[in-house]
Amino acid sequence: MVLLALCGYGTAATPQASPNPGGSTASANLEAALSSMDRTAVGFHSAQAKFTWISYELVVSDTSEQSGEMFIRKSDKKTDLVASIKTPGQEKYVLVLGDNVTVFQPKINQETIYKPGKNKDTFESFLVLGFGGGGHQLLDQFKVEYGGMEKVDGINTVKLKLTPKSQRVANLFATIELWIDPAKGVSLQQKLTDPSGNYRLAHYTNIEINKKAPEGTFALKTNRDTVRVMPQ
Repeated sequence: MVLLALCGYGTAATPQASPNPGGSTASANLEAALSSMDRTAVGFHSAQAKFTWISYELVVSDTSEQSGEMFIRKSDKKTDLVASIKTPGQEKYVLVLGDNVTVFQPKINQETIYKPGKNKDTFESFLVLGFGGGGHQLLDQFKVEYGGMEKVDGINTVKLKLTPKSQRVANLFATIELWIDPAKGVSLQQKLTDPSGNYRLAHYTNIEINKKAPEGTFALKTNRDTVRVMPQ
């Protein structure tokens, strides 16, 4: 997933796990979470949220933190996303629009444009993972397991553990964990772990569904002096 690699991923309060996630209760809770996501997906056309992201590198036992705000809008044909990301001493913007992923760094006045190419459909499906994507649709791409009930920001969420069926996706992420708010059908927290044990953890707050984004949200504030780079 190009966007995750560019941005890093988030933080959250330590969840409190419920014991014994197995049995019929587990099946019922899993089905309830997937159905809640399905219901949200039916009328979903946009979302916005504040986030904190943490990336952890196992080899050096090091973490880096970023925070910001993101907006997603979805139509029948495409999904767009813009995120403003702040780290100590710098700020950058990531815009997913049309066939391009653009990273703009105001400090050096440079935008770097990436093209997902043939991976575009897979890339877009990741953008709405936990934010407007259908729950039962996950079963097409992942083995989905119930991970128990855990509190995130005081909300009793359903934790889902996703194992990719596609080797191409598994090469990027060994597991993906989602903490789903069963009332809203969206993810309050996400954790993506790669095959080496590195992970990116995301925590979302102030989530608003189907609220219109301010005018100009999906336009980067570049100028005629902005340097444009297109990696091969």
